[in-house]
Amino acid sequence: MKAFEDLKFTTHSMGDGIHATMDLKNGNTISVIQTPYSYGGKVGLYELAVIDPNGTFLDVQGYLKENDVVDIINELEN
Repeated sequence: MKAFEDLKFTTHSMGDGIHATMDLKNGNTISVIQTPYSYGGKVGLYELAVIDPNGTFLDVQGYLKENDVVDIINELEN
């Protein structure tokens, strides 16, 4: 991923935040959210989760800035 803007955010299903997903080559999915209920969302930061093909959360990291999200995704893609 080259830039944070590559993520395509939509309205979160709860209607009070934003959400983007990205599929990785290994079959896992990245979920990035910012809501009043996510880790860091109330202060404008993001939460990132890695989810396996069965829907199991493998990792969740919060309080991330945009560049942190990009760095993590790039690490996971390589």
